[in-house]
Amino acid sequence: MKYHVKDEKLANVGLQRIEWADSRMPVLRIIRSDFEKRRPLTGIKIGCCLHVTTETANLMKTLKSGGADVRLCASNPLSTQDDVAAALVKHFDIPVFAIKEEDLDTYYSHINSVLDMEPNITMDDGADLISTLHSKRKQLLKNVKGGTEETTTGVIRLKSMAEKGILRYPVIAVNDSYTKYLFDNRYGTGQSTIDGILRSTNILLSGKNFLVCGYGWCGRGIATRARGMGANVIVSEVNPVRALEALMDGFRVMSALDAIKIADVVVTATGDINVIDEKHIENAKDGCILANSGHFDVEINKTALNKLSKSHREARKFVEMFELKNGKKVYLLAEGRLVNLSSAEGHPPDVMDMSFANQALAAEYINKNSSKFENKVYKLPDEMDRKIAEIKLEEIGIKIDKLTPEQRKYLSSWQIGT
Repeated sequence: MKYHVKDEKLANVGLQRIEWADSRMPVLRIIRSDFEKRRPLTGIKIGCCLHVTTETANLMKTLKSGGADVRLCASNPLSTQDDVAAALVKHFDIPVFAIKEEDLDTYYSHINSVLDMEPNITMDDGADLISTLHSKRKQLLKNVKGGTEETTTGVIRLKSMAEKGILRYPVIAVNDSYTKYLFDNRYGTGQSTIDGILRSTNILLSGKNFLVCGYGWCGRGIATRARGMGANVIVSEVNPVRALEALMDGFRVMSALDAIKIADVVVTATGDINVIDEKHIENAKDGCILANSGHFDVEINKTALNKLSKSHREARKFVEMFELKNGKKVYLLAEGRLVNLSSAEGHPPDVMDMSFANQALAAEYINKNSSKFENKVYKLPDEMDRKIAEIKLEEIGIKIDKLTPEQRKYLSSWQIGT
């Protein structure tokens, strides 16, 4: 078996951690058990470009249980958990091509190693696999039935490809399922981003001025969790509706340029480029900590940061101190890459349970229905969303009410009024 991991000796430690995550992922376990019986992915080759974490490992196990031939590479150079990569190779015979802190050449060689399997289905987090396939491995497109995409940034890229007529096969936007983005993006990103900041810096958040750039679902989660830690949370936005919502939720709303002058910690969560730009860095509070929770390392302008600095050095693991020419110090976390996976372990398994349940079901859905689709971006049917939520509630012992026949009739009628 061809693979490339850091150290196979880490496999037993990785196995323990995979098993722990599995114990917190009841929905995916139920799907895996069903897949083992039905084998709906038999003969299908699935090329996966995802964060190599304990939760992802359990998704790989599920796909393999469904009969799929699976290969996995990292969707970010800093997000791989090396013990998990080793465990997947040694204990589950799943080829993995991922090493934490790999350089970009290695990163893309790993993507190509996955594409070498000539996949029938692609599974992406950020769309780097699909992008490489469409730009440099076009001859393999004829083998692909469809794909899935995990995150907001990837969905944006793929919708752009579809609008320009470049996308050559249908893709399921797993990110657009309610049981993904309402939970994973808000609760998962919220908690894991704070975790990444604390692990890398060990600072006290209570009393700090904490700027969140962007008030989408990820930004909402980060802001809420930071407030829960006692931080004075400020939100910056370009969308007036979201800015108003943040204000109504009890947060201060300011322009990023005004806010960074008093911010102790800044987190970007927008999916856009140069959110923290040269003018922001110049005006940053002395000692300001910069972190990014968006998928790509473009939200903080690192070129400008280097230009404005007279020196920089490592202050702690995943903390780089920049001494600016104006005499201030600014700290960049995890090279400006997604801090929750670079400096911590990413989302908790409890929430990834639903996200990866969507991924597993999306793979089966694509396999069955790809011929019915155009080369566009789709979401999973709402009934799958509801089913995942129902299973999750049942597994954690929560019962909810059901509509009576009378109530159902009333909701679909028009005759009864004032």
